Amino acid sequence: MATIGTFTRTGDGFTGTVSTLTLDAKVQVRPAEKSSDKAPDFRIFAGRAEIGAAWKKTSNEGRDYLSVKLDDPSLPAPILANLFEMEGGEFELIWSRPNGNRSRE
Repeated sequence: MATIGTFTRTGDGFTGTVSTLTLDAKVQVRPAEKSSDKAPDFRIFAGRAEIGAAWKKTSNEGRDYLSVKLDDPSLPAPILANLFEMEGGEFELIWSRPNGNRSRE
């Protein structure tokens, strides 16, 4: 697992930064108008460009978090991550490689 972003709550959304080897952006997570149950709860923007979406989830331990999908033409594949609230009220965007994509040695 790797922390690829830090955020603070701003009203009904979040602001922060996402930093990877190919992406370094100031980001806003804004509530979305839901058109169906499967539609995202939030849209994610870097400036005026929409770069992702997020869905509200609850872990097996009862902890609320956002399931995040980031995508951009500069990325080889979408980034899947989770936004969790940490102690002190800050939020961290945590990425971990899906099990099926680990390289074999």
